[in-house]
This record gives sequence, C-alpha cells and structure tokens, in this order.
Amino acid sequence: MQIIDRRLNQKNKSTVNRQRFIRRYRSQIKKSIADRIINRGITDVDESESVSIPSKDISEPSFRHGQDGKRNRVFPGNKEFSVGDQIPRPLPEDGRGGKRASDSGEGNDEFMFELSSDEYMNILFEDLELPNLQKNKLKKLINYKNIRSGFNTDGTPSNIDIVRSLKVSLARRIAIISPLKRRLKILEQASQQFTRDDLVHISQADDEIIALKRRIKRIPYIDSFDLRYKHFTKLPLPTTNAVMFCLMDVSGSMDQKTKEIAKRFYILLYMFLKRTYKDVEVVYIRHHTQAKEVDEHEFFYSQETGGTIVSSALTLMQEILDERYNPEDWNVYAAQASDGDNWDNDSVKCGRLLSTSILPRIRYFAYVEITEREPQTLWYEYQSLLENFDNIAMKKIVQQSDIYPIFREFFQKQGIN
Repeated sequence: MQIIDRRLNQKNKSTVNRQRFIRRYRSQIKKSIADRIINRGITDVDESESVSIPSKDISEPSFRHGQDGKRNRVFPGNKEFSVGDQIPRPLPEDGRGGKRASDSGEGNDEFMFELSSDEYMNILFEDLELPNLQKNKLKKLINYKNIRSGFNTDGTPSNIDIVRSLKVSLARRIAIISPLKRRLKILEQASQQFTRDDLVHISQADDEIIALKRRIKRIPYIDSFDLRYKHFTKLPLPTTNAVMFCLMDVSGSMDQKTKEIAKRFYILLYMFLKRTYKDVEVVYIRHHTQAKEVDEHEFFYSQETGGTIVSSALTLMQEILDERYNPEDWNVYAAQASDGDNWDNDSVKCGRLLSTSILPRIRYFAYVEITEREPQTLWYEYQSLLENFDNIAMKKIVQQSDIYPIFREFFQKQGIN
C-alpha cells in the first residue's frame, strides 16, 4: 500500500507544515532523491519529483494506557492453536505490497508526496559550493543575503512577530473599548440617580448597559488584521567573477552509454551553477583529435566524433584563459570527463600542460574517468599531479548510479563531512 499526498499549497495554508515535514525527514528524502536522480532524463533534471519514504518513519511517539495483569482472549475460528501455545512472530521478510492476495511475504507501507521544483533543487544541491572561491578585483557573481526590512500585514505563520502583533492588538482594543467604557460609566452613574418614578428611563439605561457590556465582551483579544509578519528582502552581496570550463571527450572510444553518463554529470554541474550562483560563465569544449569551443546545445546534442587527443582540449582551454579570463580577476574552474583512452604519448603532454599552465592558475580541476576497465594512462598521469597540487580531484564512474554521489564529493561544502 502507498499513501500518496497530492494536496496543493493554496494561499500558504499548509506551506509551514510542509516545510516542517521536509526538515524532519530530510535524510530519508535526500536518500530517495539520490535513488531517483539516476533515472531522470537529461531534459527533465530540474522538474518536480514524487518521492517516497517508509511510512514507519513518519509515525510520531504517543503515550497510551496499557492493560495490567493477565488477560484471556478468545479468537473465534482458531484451528491451529491450543491453550498454552505461543503464537510465533512473523518472519521479517522484505516484500512488495500489491493488489492481489498472496500467501507469503511481507512489505513496508510507503508515504509518497510531491516535491516542487524549487524544493527538489534545494535538496539536490544542499551543502554544495565551488571550492576555494575567493574575492577578486571584478565583482560580478552575486550571492544574496536575507535581511529584515520592517513588517507586513500578510505572510507565513513562521514569520509572525508576536510582540508587534500584541502591541497592535492592544492599541486596537484600547481604541474601540475606551469610548464604550466611558459611555458605560456615564449610564451606570445616571442609573443610580434615577428615582422610582423614572421606571422608563431606568429600563432604557439598563438595556443600554447590557448591550454595551455585550459589545465589549465580543471584541476579540486578537484579530487577523492585528497580525504582523517579519518582512525580509534579499540584499545582493557582490563577491567575485567565476568561470567553469567543461571539457568532454566525444571520441570514437566513447560509446553512447559513456557519453550519456558524461552528459548527465555536466547537466548536474550546469544546474548547480545556475541554481547556486546568479552570474557564472560556462565555457563548453568538445574534443576528439581536435577541440572546439561550442554553445550549450551543441555541447550536449552534437553527434560529431573522431580519434582521441586529449591535450587539444587543454591547449584550447589555455588559449581561452590567456585571451578572456585573467586569473587575477577570475576564479577559474574546470571539469573534464573522458573514458581515459588517449593517443600514444599524449597523456604525458596533458600532464605537462596541467602542471605548468593550468593548475597554477585555476581554483579547482575535477576529472572523472568513465570506464568499467582498469584505469588508463591518462588516469595515472593525472594521479602523479596529486602530490604537488591540492586543487585537483579525480574520481572513477563505472555506472550511472555513481554520478550523483561523485558529483557531491567534488563540490561538497568545505568544512562539512
């Protein structure tokens, strides 16, 4: 059995409870998202997602009175047990719930609900950042900080300012009740001065006194228009320029499956950059025997292929750095995906280019080798650079399920394990 929650959050009626639920079960939700991201298509990475968590994890503790002492219970229709027999506990077997009856197996109920696109992306890229990001001369990439900017008459319950709301409530009640109390005091004093001959006036005064007291009682202690909500605005915080180089091997040795994994990795990287940073430039480079700077569409969808000379991509990256991205003004990052196959001694040239011209000028270089075989020459050449450079990271991707965990390892926020 699955419990599916498709309720819409209209007029913020359940937004607060929804966010509280997500915070409480964030670890289970993150695990579910990690399991589902590997099955997403390239074009629907940033869409909303239905996630499910075990229903046993959403139960809350409760207290109840137990029954003390020994008790006798009668189970009608019993054909298996006699007096004194112990009923065995069912074996803990994992199974699937279904619509048809079964004579074996057990299953766990699941609670399924819909994450919006924003909620999905926030959890997907939680605790990730560009490593070693520093402030440079030109300030273009902008982060935002929420700051207090007064009060609003509408908002979410989590932003209610209790003190300010009570002050408004007190002012309203004083403004409404004060004239009523003055009138009530006048009538009470006048009723004491009436004689028995003024029965009509006494009756009228008493009726008005009763009506005034009822009006005063009906005045609510706090009303909806008394509520004041903390208002926040986003303050732009200029930080620095940043550029990400994406280098993808599209040679003949990269079969369709390997290219699909590389594209998924770069799609995640692209969504992370656009989601986390307002303004960051991305340079796309495809290469086989020759490297070419391309636009986003050609990078992901072009069918061009050929032999393999990896150094052509690194050479083109060096030329673009020299022409457009001065390391004194830019934080430069690079991510390279390849199956590790390379032409003859070109891997040695790649290592030399990285050690002399690229790694000393950039913040971070991430290399993923997508292969089920043993590491190739390019891997060992890059591995030799780890001793002298701390801004290079290497990981091996064997299958599609490795993409998201490795991506998180590359860009894990510093100081968080």
